Amino acid sequence: MRSYSVLDVFTDVPLEGNPLAVFDDGAGLDGELMQRAARELNLSETAFVLAPDEGTDAHARVRIFTPATELPFAGHPVLGTAFVVGERDGLDSVRLQTGSGMVEVSLERAGERITSGEMTQPLPTWEPLECADAVLAALRLERSALPVEVYDNGPRFAYVALDTEEEVASLAPEMGALAQLGRFGVSCFASWGAQARVRMFGPALGVAEDPATGSAAGPLAVHLARHGRTRFGERIEIHQGIEIGRPSVLYAVAEGSSQRLEAVRVAGSAVLVARGEYLLDLV
Repeated sequence: MRSYSVLDVFTDVPLEGNPLAVFDDGAGLDGELMQRAARELNLSETAFVLAPDEGTDAHARVRIFTPATELPFAGHPVLGTAFVVGERDGLDSVRLQTGSGMVEVSLERAGERITSGEMTQPLPTWEPLECADAVLAALRLERSALPVEVYDNGPRFAYVALDTEEEVASLAPEMGALAQLGRFGVSCFASWGAQARVRMFGPALGVAEDPATGSAAGPLAVHLARHGRTRFGERIEIHQGIEIGRPSVLYAVAEGSSQRLEAVRVAGSAVLVARGEYLLDLV
């Protein structure tokens, strides 16, 4: 039996935010079995903690799975896994080896309890989305208020800007059409000042709508700064998951400039909601 924890990430309220399962010892499990476990649990992501590769200064290596695929990097699994490793090892800063490189998470505590963390994410690249018209059609939209661009920091996300929160809330995408366009998520948002309301659809990734997408929050900060909605170095507050009953709050900042992006950081809270054991050693 393999022990695991369930955390709600990007919230400090149980049964809100984005749920995550973390197996604290994935040694000896192959990728196929990890994928089957993630499909069984059917959360947005399931993470497996492994020993780091020799020669690295990581505290742990993590593999991350949606119900449909493995991701090289994802925000809420990295944050939640850092909580688990930090609690287990008594750390205030956790370095996690991911498929997209090393990610460091600084943790904050209230007494002995870890309450929040901030990760330094892989720097994204970006380019125009070739199938932008098809994405808009699948979203039942005529236009985006900003150019539709796709960012890559391990997973890939396309960004579609709407004018108001109400337009974001009323979206009703054709999920089948979105799923056929490629393995990327579609982050739809409205922004005002340093605030944003977001919905992220990822049917091709095995997640119809995500309650909180940490890996998309960092590139959103870059996108807003690049297009003059905010300033580089300005921290934004992102609200997501409201329409599916999992309200979440994420914080993100992009430092540098469009010509030289220096750092992208994403922060949020998490809360432990369950611990248990799972039969995964099938052979």
